[in-house]
Amino acid sequence: MVAIVPLQFGIPGGMELAVILLIAILLFGANKIPQLARSTGQAMGEFKRGREEIEKEIGDLTGGSDSDSKKADSKKDSKKDSKK
Repeated sequence: MVAIVPLQFGIPGGMELAVILLIAILLFGANKIPQLARSTGQAMGEFKRGREEIEKEIGDLTGGSDSDSKKADSKKDSKKDSKK
């Protein structure tokens, strides 16, 4: 039997973010935080570009783009909704 457990921890609020920021300043120093944020943003951008490139290659190999099929599906759904 599977029990459903409610989410107890959500998105951190103001006080939690302040504590996290204070700990980050103590660990890395105030001068390093902008550099860490910048490098994290660059890494996320590289990851996104790599993911998009792989998705494009998969779309080329399968003969169609996933985004094109999603657009077509959404158009079909909107036509069905408008008929109701």
